[in-house]
Amino acid sequence: MKTYRVVGLMSGSSLDGLDMALCTFALNASNAIDSWAIEAAETAPFPDDWVSRLKQLPQAGALELAQAHADFGAWMGRQTRLFLQSRHLEADLVASHGHTVFHYPDRHFTFQLGDGAALAVHCGLPVVCDFRTSDIALGGQGAPLAPIADKLLFESYDFCLNLGGIANISCHLGEKYVAFDICGANQALNALASLLGKPYDDQGKIAAAGRELPALSQLLDAEAYFTEPYPKSLGNHWVQTHTVKNCLTFEGEVADKLHTVCLHIARQIAAHLRGLIDREGLEKDNVRMLVTGGGAYNNFLLDCIKMTCNEVITLELVIPDAKTVSYKEALLMALAGLLRIENKPNCMATVTGASRDAIGGAVYLP
Repeated sequence: MKTYRVVGLMSGSSLDGLDMALCTFALNASNAIDSWAIEAAETAPFPDDWVSRLKQLPQAGALELAQAHADFGAWMGRQTRLFLQSRHLEADLVASHGHTVFHYPDRHFTFQLGDGAALAVHCGLPVVCDFRTSDIALGGQGAPLAPIADKLLFESYDFCLNLGGIANISCHLGEKYVAFDICGANQALNALASLLGKPYDDQGKIAAAGRELPALSQLLDAEAYFTEPYPKSLGNHWVQTHTVKNCLTFEGEVADKLHTVCLHIARQIAAHLRGLIDREGLEKDNVRMLVTGGGAYNNFLLDCIKMTCNEVITLELVIPDAKTVSYKEALLMALAGLLRIENKPNCMATVTGASRDAIGGAVYLP
């Protein structure tokens, strides 16, 4: 039995902070994962200056972007070191997603902020990062990465839904996995909640008290992306430019707009679920869907998803333990880093549309 202890780092599009999870993986004699666990996890909130910088980077100049790349790598390294030292924990390596600034697979590039060399030096551990670019070089979307975790760690579920800044779904089809981004989610909900001085809508209580704004629903649902076939993926810039901007500029009460966005997210999940079932010829009913990400704590959003999806298929939503809900993406990055070190594919061509599976990730030593 071989054991790895990997810190997975995820800087999500919701800008709520850096998720850090120390994950343990035990590999058997065949080098397959025999067991795994999230040993410890926490989120380091972004200081206000980093929130401002990350928001503005898509419009920044080259010098500012390069400086932020080095600075953010160093900041993540310091946070990782403090995370481990404060708990008297040790790790073998760090696997960092970085913070997505640009994601344009149709133009053959993606960019995740956070210099791996700076991160490695400041945390004192080997670092694996830059997981998406190999897949894009092979003609893929570079996203989603989640299906490799769904395949190796959560294979008992028919569907896995992540409700983060962007909602994405993966489907287990025997040996094949299909996955794609669906729509903006917490990015829009949190932006609206911030108008009321709140970081998020706790349990969806504000949204539940609102009513639908049909004109806003029509505006949000009209985007061409929603009718495009998969494989496909969304970047933060698209979500901010289309979904978030439309929500913020539309006239109406915040509660009504939150209510409407929850319905929009649920409708798009159901519509994409229907399209997936039709395209793949799925015949099973009574399926189980694992739900993770911050949206799993939004009870009103979950009620909307149950209502719309059960019009398509009899569906059981499964909410796992709190660590898995909050840190599944950090767990995913830890797994992706482990696979890179083991020289195994961590990005699936059946998901991304690449010419072959990719072993993604650049390795930096401290």
